[in-house]
Amino acid sequence: MSETSTRNFMYAFKKLAVETLSIREGSDPEATIEGIKKDISFKGHAAWILIFSILIASIGLNANSTATVIGAMLISPLMGPILGIGTAIGIHDVDMMKRALKNIGIAVFISLATSTLYFALTPLNLEQSELLARTKPTILDVFIAFFGGFSGIIAGSRKEKSNVIPGVAIATALMPPLCTAGYGLATGMYSYFLGAFYLFFINSVFISLSTYIVVKFLGFPVKTFIDRARYRRYRSILFAFLIIVVSPSAVIFFNVIQETRFKIAVDAFIKENTAFKGSELLTNKVTYSDSLSVIDLYYMGKKIDEGQIVFLNEMIPRYGLSAKEDEMFPFTKKTEVRIHQEDGQDFDIDKKFAQYSNALHVNLLKDIYTKNDQLIKDKDLKIKLLEKRIFNLTKEQEDTLHLDQLSKEIHFQFPQVKRFAISDIKIQSWEGDSLISVKSPVLLLELDEEFKKEIKQSEELTQRTQEWIRIRLRNEKIKALVL
Repeated sequence: MSETSTRNFMYAFKKLAVETLSIREGSDPEATIEGIKKDISFKGHAAWILIFSILIASIGLNANSTATVIGAMLISPLMGPILGIGTAIGIHDVDMMKRALKNIGIAVFISLATSTLYFALTPLNLEQSELLARTKPTILDVFIAFFGGFSGIIAGSRKEKSNVIPGVAIATALMPPLCTAGYGLATGMYSYFLGAFYLFFINSVFISLSTYIVVKFLGFPVKTFIDRARYRRYRSILFAFLIIVVSPSAVIFFNVIQETRFKIAVDAFIKENTAFKGSELLTNKVTYSDSLSVIDLYYMGKKIDEGQIVFLNEMIPRYGLSAKEDEMFPFTKKTEVRIHQEDGQDFDIDKKFAQYSNALHVNLLKDIYTKNDQLIKDKDLKIKLLEKRIFNLTKEQEDTLHLDQLSKEIHFQFPQVKRFAISDIKIQSWEGDSLISVKSPVLLLELDEEFKKEIKQSEELTQRTQEWIRIRLRNEKIKALVL
């Protein structure tokens, strides 16, 4: 390829990239500023929409319903003042900044008051996973807010408006953290309040920051000009503020990574090293700590001896865990394996369980034994039902075979009998003033029509049949009747 061709190709590629990635074309700065200003205020309908969306989000967190929480974020008007803060900083509009800060304060107050009241009144104040997910913000949440803010302001600056803003509200999750903060206030879980409110704060700050960057890049008209020295000073203050805001989330993120790695290593350790012949591992409990992490193993059966305990603790370092303090690296966290066990002989549940100090595992073990006992009882009941069913089926088969044989014999002995049936019939009779009912077996006979006309012969046949059936079935109570 010649130099001219290369130059032409690079020019064409650059032109295509600029046309594809340019965000200046189609922007409308004046209309965007006016639209953001209109969305800043929380008065009248906007305040009520916020209250209802907070209630919906709180119910969603309470019921652990992701769909409900997403629905609440779709109708939430919280994005307005946050975009207003970033825009006001970008165009140096002090009045707009004051309005945005005032209204975000009002929105936060309304949100916290509503969610706190809800969680104080609801009887279902369980810590669901949707709620707990908002109590430990990390630097990943910073990135989500930052890129979500870019999407929001770029979409909002177009002449042709799109539905990106609701998506940004969902991705950056402004509403659930405020609801979780209200839960923390209502239940006295102030660590939840601080974690959730910090998540809302960093989301707001970095949405505003990305808004500020896009506003400056698109050259929105500046309302008040400031000299370059003051601008550099403000920018330095802004960077210092951002570093202070981000630092806790970075520390939390680092700790989350450490804890995740620890739990992965512990899972592998338990899976590969805790099976001993004659002993059964009932459950385990892993406690992660900055100083001493503990792996509690609960066994039943043959007693775990000291050699096996030493083996377990010696295997710990092979999984990236420290079994003792490291002199060269004193910051390394120590991990210890603790064994809780019973030998399984003369096992008195109430007596043995009383020896455990950990109430959680006491209840867990009791549940295991109770469930096992119930399973055994259920299996015994099923076995009895199946045995009874088999017995009835066998009896039915025997009765069927018996009737087939009886039918052949009656047809051979008494060819005049057309059909017959054997059944128990209730016979009622009076004894003094009392009416009594007695079940009596009856042989019902249907004779040929021609033979039936001969009354004397039919009576003799009935008598002979009755005598024969009594002998055949060994039952002197059977009576033969002609239909």
